Amino acid sequence: MTTARTARWGLTLPLTGMALPAHRETVESLERLGYTDAWSAETNGVDAFTPLALAACWSGRLRLGTAIAGLYTRGPALLAMNAATLAGLAPGRFVLGIGTSSQVIVEQWNGIELAKPYQRSRDTLRFLRAALAGQKVSEEYETFGVHGFRLEAPPAEPPALALAALRPAMLRLAAAGADAAITNWLAPSDVPRIRKVTGDGCELVARIFVCPTADAGLARQVGRRLIAGYMTVPVYAAFQAWLGRAEALKPMQDAWAAGDRQGALAAIPADLVDELLVHGEPESCRERVAEYREQGLDTPVVAIVPVPGIEPAAMVPRLAPR
Repeated sequence: MTTARTARWGLTLPLTGMALPAHRETVESLERLGYTDAWSAETNGVDAFTPLALAACWSGRLRLGTAIAGLYTRGPALLAMNAATLAGLAPGRFVLGIGTSSQVIVEQWNGIELAKPYQRSRDTLRFLRAALAGQKVSEEYETFGVHGFRLEAPPAEPPALALAALRPAMLRLAAAGADAAITNWLAPSDVPRIRKVTGDGCELVARIFVCPTADAGLARQVGRRLIAGYMTVPVYAAFQAWLGRAEALKPMQDAWAAGDRQGALAAIPADLVDELLVHGEPESCRERVAEYREQGLDTPVVAIVPVPGIEPAAMVPRLAPR
């Protein structure tokens, strides 16, 4: 299966502060509002698959994707079983998005060594292609071995595969071995650079962080905390350096490394926040998200960043595509 190259518009589930069962009305409204996709996320809260299992029951047309399921924190066979289950619940409309995650999640929280991320990603894609096609897999890959595994009930239509990719090597791997590349924390102007690496044959998906408030000061305060949290992680720091933001981020990263958290936040320029975080009235946010598509992004996935006084569910209709 290959992912459809159509004009898409996604939403990140679950919405912050909202219990999973309470999402039903929101999910049921998405198609009518113009959303085509719902993509999950997992860090230290809800896992990537459960929200999509519910969404598959509540919607018969939305494309559903994980962005991402960790390929270190789940073994290869378990990933295949997770994917086969969702593909059975949502035939022809599930995308298994996988990625290496981060040192904090993999090593500090799960006690697993994050070794050879490129090779592990390549090997996992190769295994999943075979396993989800119903093949019996007995293979000694470079980073793991699988011996005698076959899915009990392989999906009639194997799901598409997507790979989280932040720099050229992973982007090229996504283009060669997956159906889509997933990225985040980029400005519309960054999309052509990424597209130049992936080429036109690979769907490009990006989570877009959207803070729908007219209070620019509040949005920048929230954005600085998010940026500091992400851009001190080595893979994201390297990604932003590749995109040309090393100099702008260095004062923040130096202060953070020195243990000066407040100084780190203060060192993030307002114009950098404005580049990477979409904020403003909901309708202007929607237009800003549309700029990503105009620059060559196939699937923007809105991630609503809450602030006091803003109910994420109430923002879903106002952030829908025009």
